[in-house]
Amino acid sequence: MRALLAGMLLVATVACGKRQVNVETAPRTTAAVTLNFTNNDANAVNLYVVSGGTDVFLKQVAANSTEAMPVPGIAAGTQVRLKATRTDGSKTYTSDPITLTAASNWRVP
Repeated sequence: MRALLAGMLLVATVACGKRQVNVETAPRTTAAVTLNFTNNDANAVNLYVVSGGTDVFLKQVAANSTEAMPVPGIAAGTQVRLKATRTDGSKTYTSDPITLTAASNWRVP
């Protein structure tokens, strides 16, 4: 019985011994794509990226202005459509399919 207990204690001691552990900080993730958008409409628009049938809201862009914004979660090389809808819902602009690059450009109208 003592031999069995001593064997179990030895196994427990070896199993719970010191182990080498490497701890690293995850790299920061940044948007790989920036969209340069020009709104030439007289109204503010809500800007979306349409990817896989899902609208991803980017930002509301003021009338007659230009904005550069990151596109989070969508990698360069992804084919998407861009959509801008007037904030009052009266008009929507939709791009043809485009392949996002590190610096993509789109303007409406």
